[in-house]
Amino acid sequence: MSQPVPRLGSTPSPWRMDGTPIVTVLLASALPTMLPLIAQAPTLPPLGLLMFVGWRLLHHELWPLWIAAPLGAFDDLMSGNPLGTAIFLWCAINLAIELVDTRLYWRDYWHDWLIALTASAFFLFGGLGFVHHFGSGAPVSLILPQILWSALLYPLIVRVVARTDRWRMMA
Repeated sequence: MSQPVPRLGSTPSPWRMDGTPIVTVLLASALPTMLPLIAQAPTLPPLGLLMFVGWRLLHHELWPLWIAAPLGAFDDLMSGNPLGTAIFLWCAINLAIELVDTRLYWRDYWHDWLIALTASAFFLFGGLGFVHHFGSGAPVSLILPQILWSALLYPLIVRVVARTDRWRMMA
């Protein structure tokens, strides 16, 4: 089935251009709460963060730096983390990606994959540090499957982001 070709001179809706990335990140943050999955330990990777990093690495000019705070707040509300955990960590990750963007002259797929894996590991270890601060005794080995799943699912996330971006740009 062929996709519709945008008409010459037509532009996509501003709601579609600006809202699609935000909605996909919000849906990815809410997805683990919608799945009928019962587990004794967290196994799903931070899907919202991976989607956020995917959009950020695909289009660095798409969002201002402060967008990580409200998206992180929504992720905190959906995941049940202490409020402020994802806000702080997503902002730190966004600033680190901005620093990497200014330092690297070019990036390829493997750089993006390494950046996303590092961001995911930083988020998971940082979240573990936050809950340890509040009195939890969870072992570090608890987040290792999440880091592994993050590494394995990032190529799928990039494909979803690219396909969604192609739909977003059509008029």
